[in-house]
Amino acid sequence: MVKTATFEALLDDAVPDGQGGYDFTLEGKRYHLKDKDEVRAIAEAHGYIIIY
Repeated sequence: MVKTATFEALLDDAVPDGQGGYDFTLEGKRYHLKDKDEVRAIAEAHGYIIIY
């Protein structure tokens, strides 16, 4: 199965945590991010092809 996502859609799912970071959930797994740019690496680790 090929999984794709736009970078913008991934960024929309990174929600501020109120402490300067972000909470991000992908495929039911939660991540705490220091910076929104971390979503790319997480999505790629899940096998996504990122569309810019």
